[in-house]
Amino acid sequence: MRASSARRSLFVAIALGIACASHARAGAAAASDNETGNTQPAASKPAATPKTLAAVHVVGHYANGVGTSDAASQGVVLGSLLQDIPLLRPGEVLETVPGLVVTQHSGEGKANQYFLRGYNLDHGTDFATSVDGVPVNMPTHAHGQGYTDLNFLIPELVQEIDYRKGPYFAQNGDFSSAGSADVRYRNSLPRGIADLTFGSFDYRRLLLADSVPVSHLGHGDRQDDGPILLGALELVGNDGPDRRDPERLRKFNSLLRLSDGDATNGWSADAMGYRARWNSTDQVPQELIDSGELCRFCALDPSDGGETARDVLSAEWHAHDDSGYTRASAYAGHYSLRLFSDFTYFELRPQTGDQFEQAEARNLFGGQFARGWRHGLFGHDSTTEAGVQLRHDDIHVGLFNSQARVPFETVSDNLVRETEAGIYLQNATTWAPWLRSLVGVRDDNVRMDLDSQTIADNSGHAAQGRVSPKLALILGPWAKTEFFVDIGNGFHSNDARGAIYRIDPTTGGPYSQVPALVGSFGKEVGLRSEIVPGLQSSLALWSLDSASELVYAADSATGSFEPNGASRRHGLEWNNHYALNRHLLFDADLAWTHARYAHANDNGDVGDRIPNAVPKVASFGLAARDLGPWSGDIKLRYVGRYPLSQDGSLTAPSSVVTNIRIERRLGESIAIRIDGLNIFNRKYDDIAYEQDYRVSPTAPIVADGITVHPGDPREVRVTLRMKF
Repeated sequence: MRASSARRSLFVAIALGIACASHARAGAAAASDNETGNTQPAASKPAATPKTLAAVHVVGHYANGVGTSDAASQGVVLGSLLQDIPLLRPGEVLETVPGLVVTQHSGEGKANQYFLRGYNLDHGTDFATSVDGVPVNMPTHAHGQGYTDLNFLIPELVQEIDYRKGPYFAQNGDFSSAGSADVRYRNSLPRGIADLTFGSFDYRRLLLADSVPVSHLGHGDRQDDGPILLGALELVGNDGPDRRDPERLRKFNSLLRLSDGDATNGWSADAMGYRARWNSTDQVPQELIDSGELCRFCALDPSDGGETARDVLSAEWHAHDDSGYTRASAYAGHYSLRLFSDFTYFELRPQTGDQFEQAEARNLFGGQFARGWRHGLFGHDSTTEAGVQLRHDDIHVGLFNSQARVPFETVSDNLVRETEAGIYLQNATTWAPWLRSLVGVRDDNVRMDLDSQTIADNSGHAAQGRVSPKLALILGPWAKTEFFVDIGNGFHSNDARGAIYRIDPTTGGPYSQVPALVGSFGKEVGLRSEIVPGLQSSLALWSLDSASELVYAADSATGSFEPNGASRRHGLEWNNHYALNRHLLFDADLAWTHARYAHANDNGDVGDRIPNAVPKVASFGLAARDLGPWSGDIKLRYVGRYPLSQDGSLTAPSSVVTNIRIERRLGESIAIRIDGLNIFNRKYDDIAYEQDYRVSPTAPIVADGITVHPGDPREVRVTLRMKF
């Protein structure tokens, strides 16, 4: 046994007590990890009986070999990658999805800003994310539709990330037009972890995590069988680069998981609790930084910030037999947010300033069930999977004008009940040694009920359904190369307020309603090859059309996004993961996108450019492992110049950020790690916007100005890791 049962019992008891004290009610389903002893099944994959391929020993960061996916842009990120690379924020785990960029336009406690395939995804509108089967995207959210706050994520616990791009997969529903990522935590840890980190700008972090068979608790040493209890506790503080008005991020995070069985038959039950509060530096006028009137990391309104909480309980069960397999999962949770922002300063209310509060309290419930049958189809091996998914949100959401975090006027106050139900059917068949197919269809329906506490005429309901067919053809492999053709429909839901309101709460005039569900249509051809020994390489040419585009609206009348016209995108992605030898791993991911509105001069503006549609993304990484006691990693991310205005007259500059990690083992149970973030101290912007604003009560209004959220300067973080 790695540690005494008494010490393990004490650790788990402490983790359990802390989680209970925080009223943690959450968690997640589960997943498998042969490397670390995880025993839960992977996410719903095309349920075909694929042709048998020679076993491949994966030594890299991705399990993306030939025969493992149904699209060139689909893959699996192994949790080992997250142990090698430096991360500024927890949400940056999604930057391991090739072509995806994660930034921030406000304080570190707020959901990240995401970019993929020419989409400014805001906080997750067209990218569906789940953690252990529990969806993270929030419909009808106080700040933005599909809000995806991953600040509760603990990277050291991630077993794998199963990602898909495009609307080609029947098991993915709302918010998945551009793609999806299913994050799975481990069931157990090889050894306990105690990490203590200190860094620039008063960054500090404590992580304690361990797992132990339940049979060991209070009974001394026993056989390592039966249920396993995993516990984790994370405490984080960070003041950020603004020395005048520190961010003062404070975060508490806890997780408990009880699991048993293996990837064939097993179950798990989770509880998680998360709390955070922070001050924030929202985007500020570029002209004030350029003139020196405002320091690069200073805020115009230092009272901006927020607090949030997330508690979830979840469970899953899975079983396999000779005829097929069954999976079932369920979750229940509570989420809350109070967010104070000010993007236009004194344009709307010169006497008080334009700060506003977005607040919500939400209870969410849901689950899914899937059954797969193995059978023959015209003499060929085939598997058919049927599934049902259900989610219900009870939401109290409001928008209030405020000053220094004191609300003084209600703009809107609503009680929303939103239910989404989806059913899907998919069939995967191997027609020949060189041909297999995946055919699917899903039917989604949403029901929204809104009770306005301020304007009676804005109460009402909306309902809509969509049918989304999917098709994939996989040909090969020939010479260790396979080819893909994918096509499918997808959608995202709109905010219930946009679908139901009749009166604009800010102007009192008529409100233009939007559909409850907005469709998309995607196509892709690609290939994946291992013709070069040690190299996993994929190439994808894709297109994606959306019936409505969500565009940033930075004023306190809305404070988030509003729908604009239809859009069209196409692009090329080239991903490469190369194990040079057993010590050196090299990753190179390149993505190019052409994004335009479908109709020129749409949205009451000139031109067809889509603001904040990033056309070029590249990332390069080199990892060196087990060079004696030393290991290291260097990661470079490039984001190309992108338009800020529809006519293309305003643009944001390109950026390059380089992070490094150096680690040295000091023995079997202790190591020291140094992370250098933005190591060359490049000046870049996390995000830039075109918007109107006024910087003081007496200043003139600046029309079509540029506001930015500067990227963090160079930071150094030192971690002492102890294993027990």
